[in-house]
Amino acid sequence: MRTLVKISIVLAFCVIVLGAFTRLTEAGLGCPDWPGCYGFLTVPSKAEHIAQAEALFPGAPVEADKAWYEMIHRYFAGTLGLLILAIAVSAWFKKRQPSQKPTPIKLPTFILALVIFQAALGMWTVTLNLQPLIVMGHLLGGFSIISLLLLLNLRLAPYRVGGGDPELRRYRGLALFALLTVLFQIALGGWVAANYAAVACTELPFCEGNWTANLDFAGAFSIPEAETYQYGAHDYNDRMTMHIVHRVGAIITTLVVGWLLFKCWRKAVSGFFRSSLFVIGLLLVLQIALGISNVVFGLPLWVAVSHNAVGALLLLSLVALNYNLSRKA
Repeated sequence: MRTLVKISIVLAFCVIVLGAFTRLTEAGLGCPDWPGCYGFLTVPSKAEHIAQAEALFPGAPVEADKAWYEMIHRYFAGTLGLLILAIAVSAWFKKRQPSQKPTPIKLPTFILALVIFQAALGMWTVTLNLQPLIVMGHLLGGFSIISLLLLLNLRLAPYRVGGGDPELRRYRGLALFALLTVLFQIALGGWVAANYAAVACTELPFCEGNWTANLDFAGAFSIPEAETYQYGAHDYNDRMTMHIVHRVGAIITTLVVGWLLFKCWRKAVSGFFRSSLFVIGLLLVLQIALGISNVVFGLPLWVAVSHNAVGALLLLSLVALNYNLSRKA
């Protein structure tokens, strides 16, 4: 079961990266239907199949590259769903074996339920034409699934005697606050991405021109009516406001996580915790550098995808830290 969980974590990370790549290459509607593609199980390639597809969806001509990006993402996500189903079934089976070591049952069941809801969000992402709230929810669902899979893996791991550090237990509240802060910042990043606001500001540290006079918080966090939300439906002031809020969130996140690292490093005794803190700090610095690079270099694809990937790794590192801080020994 733990092997399945480890494979699922790797696969969930791939799904997050592929999802970011699909979104950033404008391939979110590469297939205008769900779960297939133009009514097929794979991307239509024969001339008669393409003609049939474009007759079914006259407003969505077949773009093979974008369609394949979308379908590969779906194939990986579907495989992940099947693995999580296998994990849940394995947990239920082991629960019925009294002689077996106690196995978490509620967590695998909740992850399975979350995956089912995530699949529904994936469908709505397409059928509602990239509605921003759905797109952001879909992104958060992916980050939540991989976090819970990591938590399940930690719970299934053999108990490491002496692995805890009693001096650090006082910072459990701060660690949880840092975790929630990072999660909220990821949500803000998802909102910016879903509304195509990543390049709304091209200067640092904030935005060009008289940006303070153009802030529109009500508009930035609303959902305007539109036939499609591809390429965004908000005006410039709305997008600029989203971008500014995300930057302010990045500053707050850096301060909160930095303060946690400072406090814990002073009290950490074990090499295990010092290594964990070092990794979190490294990921935080790398994430800041990638965020700045997105602005300076105009959102290069590999930088933007890496920004999503490192965000996931930072979240996972804080999940692991919170778990280990909660241990009594």
